Amino acid sequence: MENKDRNLYKLDELSDYKIASNYSDVRGWKIVDADNRTIGTIDDLWVNKDMQRVVYLDVKADKALMEDSRNEVHQTIASDNGSEFMYRDGDSHLIIPIGSVNINKDTKTVMASGIGYDTFRRTGRYNTQQRFDRNYERAVLRGYYPNENYDNDDTFYSRREFDNRY
Repeated sequence: MENKDRNLYKLDELSDYKIASNYSDVRGWKIVDADNRTIGTIDDLWVNKDMQRVVYLDVKADKALMEDSRNEVHQTIASDNGSEFMYRDGDSHLIIPIGSVNINKDTKTVMASGIGYDTFRRTGRYNTQQRFDRNYERAVLRGYYPNENYDNDDTFYSRREFDNRY
């Protein structure tokens, strides 16, 4: 994706952006599923610059989750044709839509109560040295919410999955 078309940025890349005072900076916090199983640690926040708000949590997957996923084949956008692939070294991050989590400020924990551990285990990862595109976003969202349609780009970030309850 060329810069002129780029809309998503990591918060760490945006020196002129900061988290509003009424929101928690969840970077470094643990994220768990509904059964309190560790998914990973929030590494950064993906910001939609047009909307000026966070749309994804960037999660560094927990070592146990990665080991559970190792040597499994997953459907993600790894090449232009979207074929299946084996995880490569460095593919250790995943994205979670901000509207899919609840934040507990007291325990400094983020809970993805509607997405189970096995779903996270199967979710396509990306390498932080590379950018992901809309096809990757769609593939991940379909993994989390298989009965939804994510084809309309005009309303893509207007969905409940991106509701900024955070």
